[in-house]
Amino acid sequence: MMPPRGAVGSCRRRRLAPLNEDNGRFLLLAALIAAYLSAGATVFSALESPSEAAAQLRWNRTLHNFSRIFNISLPELRAFLRSYEAAMAAGIRVDALRPRWDFPGAFYFVGTVVSTIGFGMTTPATVAGKVFLIVYGLFGCAGTILFFNLFLERIISLLAFIMKACYERQLRRSGLLPPNFRRGPAVSGVGSLVGWKPSVYHVMLILGIFAIALSCCASAMYTAVEGWNYVDSLYYCFVTFSTIGFGDLVSNQNAVYQHQGLYRFGNFMFILMGVCCIYSLFNVISIVIKQILNWVLKKFECRCCPKCRKSSTRLSRRNAITPGARLRRHNVAMDADGQYDSDTEGRRLSGEMISMRELTASSKVSLAILQKQLSETANGYPRNVCINTRQNGFSAGVGSLAIMNNRLAETSDSRQSRYQQYLDTD
Repeated sequence: MMPPRGAVGSCRRRRLAPLNEDNGRFLLLAALIAAYLSAGATVFSALESPSEAAAQLRWNRTLHNFSRIFNISLPELRAFLRSYEAAMAAGIRVDALRPRWDFPGAFYFVGTVVSTIGFGMTTPATVAGKVFLIVYGLFGCAGTILFFNLFLERIISLLAFIMKACYERQLRRSGLLPPNFRRGPAVSGVGSLVGWKPSVYHVMLILGIFAIALSCCASAMYTAVEGWNYVDSLYYCFVTFSTIGFGDLVSNQNAVYQHQGLYRFGNFMFILMGVCCIYSLFNVISIVIKQILNWVLKKFECRCCPKCRKSSTRLSRRNAITPGARLRRHNVAMDADGQYDSDTEGRRLSGEMISMRELTASSKVSLAILQKQLSETANGYPRNVCINTRQNGFSAGVGSLAIMNNRLAETSDSRQSRYQQYLDTD
């Protein structure tokens, strides 16, 4: 006895009901992050642990030699060093530094707070300052994240506009577009531009090149002004632009610089543009990571179910496009009798692409589905919102994911709907 035609889809839905696609993606990402953290900890431990042990041995040797030469007991020397560490934490240095809490220093501090860089070289010492920082940082960080998201939206729109203009010029040179082609209603008549969106990989490449160029220019400035070597300057740029902010290297901390006003303005602009660019690049890379997770989840589907794997192998034997299969999927959802058209089935099994009867029936089914969707939307209660629990107020994404939704080729509605149709009909 043959299994029902909907056995494959029902089996998959029964397995995915307790763990839907979003939860599966979340758990897979959590496992990958845990593995990534473990790998990073292993690498950094192997690289930095020998240097730390050697530095500790050198420091102990220096401390004992100083105590013996100057006839100072080790407890007294360690007490003095603790006082020096407290002075370092308060911002006191041997060399002359700029004041930490004048207006320029305080402005630099609040900039590192709201951008979540947090170098740590300046911290409030009073109780009132710490309480005010909690309230100030709450609204400041939220507003800055909103600013970063709006910058992301505009940079994606700008890149999409430029890339589409280049694509139109390429089509015009190849003769696929008329010479008098203009954007507007005429775009619907050109099939090659309907629904065109830039690829996320192209956007990621452009943002990556811009971030590298910006970091190289900023590193050249820091090398010339701060006296750092170029590798340290690149390291500082990445730590600052990515808002990691270790605080081991901090720019604009000396009391006097040559061309001080120009350097402060350049430092501010480089940090602002670098943080915005790296934030946008991180979000675009997250789309690529999400695609990889979707691909992994798709590969994991029905691996443990022999019936689904056997049915999937049987359905994918030919590479030809068979509209009869798509028509059969629609009939499963709309027609309860489940009878197949003999001519359609015969043609499909014989390897033919399509018949006139099949084309007419497919057009009728598509028109009926479209009329039903329009009717449900006009009545205010589309069926898919009531049935599909994943369609809620956050179905379009939250934050930067919602901003990039339907703006790139990989996040467009057409691609997501095709993937969802594949899950619902298989």
